[in-house]
Amino acid sequence: MKLYASEIRVGMLIEYKNDLWQVLKTQHVKPGKGGAFAQVEMKSVNKNTKLNERFRSSESVEKASLDETKFNYLYDDETDYYFMDPKSYEQINIKKETIGEKGKMLTENLEVSISFYNEKPLTVELPNQVTCTIDTTDVALKGQTVSSSYKPATLDNGVNIQVPPFIESGDKIIVDTRTMEYVKKI
Repeated sequence: MKLYASEIRVGMLIEYKNDLWQVLKTQHVKPGKGGAFAQVEMKSVNKNTKLNERFRSSESVEKASLDETKFNYLYDDETDYYFMDPKSYEQINIKKETIGEKGKMLTENLEVSISFYNEKPLTVELPNQVTCTIDTTDVALKGQTVSSSYKPATLDNGVNIQVPPFIESGDKIIVDTRTMEYVKKI
């Protein structure tokens, strides 16, 4: 699908110079002299390099078409996470470095959305909120105000987050997977 330079937005995946690029920043510039253009900062999905490119408003780029499929998380080993398509029972594996830190939030049978580009898995989108159990947390100090004081806590999956002082070890909480922050106690 063709996009004009003024339609490029942050987070989009575009095909440019025989590679797949994720848009990191975009700025529309109207100089006093000459035509308007879009200044776009992109990161290569395959090579992990960055590129700053200037597109005239009349130019167009190709938006990458991604196939999104729902999968259930099964298990992991030293290098990969394994997922299963609930309809066809087909299993796929994705390298741990592709998913990154969010991989620790995966729990058995958690439904995730995986985006594919030319049959290759690119991104794994977790649900916005997941339920976790507090493994350890510090004791709240008396006299601290509830509104401004958070204390460190370690979840059962090893992730460290900040929680309010009334949260104790063993409590079940909801964590936002986009920001890795505490949402509420269950």
